[in-house]
Amino acid sequence: MLVVAVKPGHDGAIAAIGDRELLFSLESEKDSRPRYSPLLPTTVLDIAEHLGEIPDVVALGGWADLRPRGVVRTGAGYTGIQEPQIGTSRFFGKEVTYFSSTHERSHVYMALGMGERSSAPERTVLVWEGDVGAFYVVDAEHRITRRVPVMSGPGARYSFLFGLADPTFPDTGGKPRLNDAGKLMALAAFGDAAEAGPEIVHVVDRILKQDSMYPAPKVEYQGTVLHNAGVESAECKTAAALLTARVFEAFAAVARAELPEGSPLYISGGCGLNCDWNRAWADLGYFSSVFVAPCTNDSGSAVGTAIDALTACTGDPHIDWSVYSGLDFVEDARPDPATWRSRRLDDAELARALSTGRVVAWVQGRWEIGPRALGNRSLLAEPFGSGTRDRLNDIKQREDYRPIAPVCRVEDLGQVFHETFEDPHMLYFRRVRESSGVRAVTHVDGSARVQTVRESGNPRLHRLLSAFAVERGAGVLCNTSLNFNGEGFINRTSDLVRYCESRGVDDMVIGDTWFERVR
Repeated sequence: MLVVAVKPGHDGAIAAIGDRELLFSLESEKDSRPRYSPLLPTTVLDIAEHLGEIPDVVALGGWADLRPRGVVRTGAGYTGIQEPQIGTSRFFGKEVTYFSSTHERSHVYMALGMGERSSAPERTVLVWEGDVGAFYVVDAEHRITRRVPVMSGPGARYSFLFGLADPTFPDTGGKPRLNDAGKLMALAAFGDAAEAGPEIVHVVDRILKQDSMYPAPKVEYQGTVLHNAGVESAECKTAAALLTARVFEAFAAVARAELPEGSPLYISGGCGLNCDWNRAWADLGYFSSVFVAPCTNDSGSAVGTAIDALTACTGDPHIDWSVYSGLDFVEDARPDPATWRSRRLDDAELARALSTGRVVAWVQGRWEIGPRALGNRSLLAEPFGSGTRDRLNDIKQREDYRPIAPVCRVEDLGQVFHETFEDPHMLYFRRVRESSGVRAVTHVDGSARVQTVRESGNPRLHRLLSAFAVERGAGVLCNTSLNFNGEGFINRTSDLVRYCESRGVDDMVIGDTWFERVR
């Protein structure tokens, strides 16, 4: 059975599942298109080019938009866990099953289908994102038996705090911006919730009690200590730390009071990208296990709708998948030989180059699904000099308070970090050993968001890390996404050359070919 599902709205994507295997998950923002792009015709054409047959099931993810004439629904709509719409239709001359379920359900089934099978009689799914904040109890037949609401718009509330402190964010008519949540997560590490005075506590309490964040009610907060205080102000950093703690406490309290203890927890929604919260769920000790997919935000919504359709047809949501389910790199141009000298990649020589401070644009295979570069569309650099972080943020043209993540061989985890659990999708924080000296990847609070790599997971990257371990004593590097600011991953040679030449990156690796800039 071949299922193809589309996700409309921001983070538009299309996904194909064939015989329970994720064949492709293509997000429209990838290939240097604007972040959070809606589904584009080119993305549809991309998947049509790579599939060998017309699908058996065409699934439309539900959505809703606010327009002057009111709410306009797409398919089954945005919220709710009601039964999907199922019928028949024709798709390029073939009779197919037509399926549509809500956006909310796409998050639930994405987590269930990508997570490990469980023999538990009940499982718990947490969906927390821009609009929805609720738990779901799922029975052994993969049916949602109970919805436990906690807080509307947890992600929007989190983003709003950043906009409240940002003088460039409008007092009226604005909406919480999709990219502000990640920035606030970085700023929260600079603050201490315990240092919040009464004025900051009052503002955070108001944000948590606010009826709606659409439009963003910034004008109502004029005169408060956080209004246009500046995102890097002490007040904003303290408030960010306090809001981070309060949001988690609200959800954890409901979990303890109303959910089955010892059940596995599956996390979905954009808040699943918050590594502090993921770590807190793992440390809570209330659930038997915690699973977060690498495409936990809306980038995985098309996959979730496809899994929901698969479950409706077969009774089983589980699929086989790889995080490297994007498209292969497009070699649409040849770097100018007068500027770029090419040679066959030698891991030992590249490790030596990295050790001397060179930054490498690293391209391998198919792009990663989800928002995080995991060793196939990455900028790599040595992790020991504190200036490396500043240089990478300058190359990426982003704020200097943003941390740089490391990638580390599983063999070296104990040498570099206090915790040695594996995290191949870079979704949890852990503490850095001060003796490791990896200053470029140590955030202000002593933590790091690590991608762990074993040979079976990404053999090409593991070989480079092993060569770097010979050179510097540990197989750990800086790893940040290879993209223009505000755009998805680079996926063609012409864009890669333009990026490197404009940002001062003198080394590119595409597969087994190493390009060195000679002028």
